[in-house]
Parts: sequence; C-alpha cells; structure tokens
Amino acid sequence: MHPVYALSDVAAVFSPALVFYPQWIRHNIARVVAMAGGPERLRPHVKTHKTREIVRLLLDAGITRHKCATIAEAEMLAEVGAPDVLIAYPLVGPNVGRLAQLIRRFPHTTFSTLIDNPEATRALSAGLAAAGVRVGVLLDLDVGQHRTGIAVGDAALALYELAAQLPGLTLAGFQLYDGHNNQPERALREQAVRQFLQPVLHLRAQAEAKGLPVPRLVCGGTPSFPIYAALTEIPGIECSPGTFVLHDAGYGAKYADLSGITPAAVLVSRVVSRPTATRVTLDVGNKAVAADPVLEKRVQLLDFPEYTVVGHNEEHLIVETAGAAAYRPGDVVYVLPGHICPTVALHKEVLVAEEGRIVGRWTVAARDRFLSL
Repeated sequence: MHPVYALSDVAAVFSPALVFYPQWIRHNIARVVAMAGGPERLRPHVKTHKTREIVRLLLDAGITRHKCATIAEAEMLAEVGAPDVLIAYPLVGPNVGRLAQLIRRFPHTTFSTLIDNPEATRALSAGLAAAGVRVGVLLDLDVGQHRTGIAVGDAALALYELAAQLPGLTLAGFQLYDGHNNQPERALREQAVRQFLQPVLHLRAQAEAKGLPVPRLVCGGTPSFPIYAALTEIPGIECSPGTFVLHDAGYGAKYADLSGITPAAVLVSRVVSRPTATRVTLDVGNKAVAADPVLEKRVQLLDFPEYTVVGHNEEHLIVETAGAAAYRPGDVVYVLPGHICPTVALHKEVLVAEEGRIVGRWTVAARDRFLSL
C-alpha cells in the first residue's frame, strides 16, 4: 500500500468511506497533460469523479475542453466555469428541452452533443430551433463497439450533410470512442486504432471536400489515450480519458503505457465478522464499491494476505484467506476499487485526505440525474 493512503485519524472515519487524495489527483492531471503534449489536446470525461473540485483542478491545469454524459454533469461543469462542454450521449425525449434550457442559462459555455441517427437529429434540431438556441453537433462514429454511433461510410456522410442543413445545429466534428479497444499490449491497441482511423480520415476528407467543417476528432478513453496522444500529425485530435484522475485497480496493473498514473481514491473498510477460521467479512458491499467487474477483480485489498473473494452482497464483502487469524472485527482494511467510475456514483460525498489526515468532504454533485434543470 502506498504510504499516503494510511490515515492517522482513521479511527474517526465511518466505514465504508471513499477517500480522495488531491495530491495524487494533481499528480495524475500533470502526468496526462505531459503525455498529451499540452492541455489543449485534452477533453477529459467528468463521469469518473462527478465533482466540482476536480473540475476546478483540471481548469487550473489549463484544460478548457470537457466531456460528460448527462445534462446534470454538463450543468455542473458550466457552473464551475468550464468554457467548452461536450455531452457525449444521444439526447432524446425531454433531454432536448433540458439542453435548450442549459444553453440559455450558461451563455458563456459552448455546448455540443452527438448525432448518429437522422430521425433523432431532426428532433434535436426542431427542439433547439423552437427554443431559439444552437448547439454544436459531433457525428458519433461506430468504430467497433456497436453501442452507439453510425458506421463509417456513405450514410454517416449523408447524416453530417443533413445536420449542416438543419436549424439550431452547428457542425463540430466527429467522435470515435473505442471502449472495446482495451488490449493490455500497446501494440495491439495501436494496430486497432490505425486500422479504423484510416476510414475515419477518409470520411473527414470527403466531408471537407463538400465544404463541411470537421474541426475536431474526439477520440478514445483511458486505455487508448496513449495511442491518440502520440498521433500529433493528425490535426484536431482531442483525447478524452476519464479514469486517469482517480485511477483504479482495473487499469492499474493492466496498461504499462499508463505508468506514472497513481490511484488517488481508496475505500476505508472494516472487518465486521470472522465467521470461520479462514474467512473475513468486510463492510464494503456492492452499495459501496462497483459490482460490474467480475468477482475476483472487484476490489484489491491493500496490505492484506493472499485471499480469494468468495461473496459480495449489498453490505458484505467475503474473502477466504489463510491469514484470517490476524484480523478482528473493527480492524481497518484499505480497499482499491476495481472500477472507480461507478464506485464514485454510489457515494453522496467523499472524504478528502491531505498529509495523512481527513481535511474535508466533497459532494459528488453530478451523481444525481437532476441538479436544477
């Protein structure tokens, strides 16, 4: 366990509690800015942390472009003063009206969003035009994940042309998110990026030949970030990692090319039971740490003897270990989440530690779907 995680005042910390370490958040931001070659090449995703304080740390580092997935996250970013916010999610139904309200309320923030479907694009245009506002639109390209987006090709070009003709919309570029491209070996990730990037660049050239501007390519997440960061010869690339600010056990050991990025969020947990001679039960249930990783990768117990996770319920994490005899109910165990983004969303607030002591609390403001809009 990194010595900075240990808290001298842990006896007063109710568990399970999520603790942020700003020292390492600032370190991680500086590391990613250096890897990108400057803050202007970054558009980090707010979904990982959802806090005003970390947005301010990113702004202090010169990062002016930001990415989010919900209207609430976009509102929080604008409240803090982020000048450029991409809502990287298809906005349908009442969210179109909420977007119009957002644009009117925060005139000093430039908002953009995604399009991938002609019908939805027309509905977006109609809603914004009726409200008398405009939004930038990025063509969401499906480069292999098949979650959202439109396949690179003639239909994608036709949709971008359609958006250029519709009121309330301004062409703002392409998004290509490759969350499926998460191989541990950098060479394999790079090979995959270069394969799907060539058709994207051809599509960009086709659009520009028709007089349709493609000023930016918003690319990737944390795993493929080092690949896009190195592609300095391609104009307009904006890298959009998110996890890096807090990092986690899932990425920590998987990607050698993310070395230097350090976990900056840890759960304080306690032993609540010793039901057998080889079993220890902790209070870090799936209401405190994300349950989407497979069981054996859900958590990493720090400074703990070799163990196997055998159960995870709402309020219990159950492990088998030959070292169980060393633990008593009430003993503190520090826990590194396997997936930090949904873990943060489980907590209304987080504790903040500096120099080995709790110094404050931050509200996880954008965990809610609604703030004021």
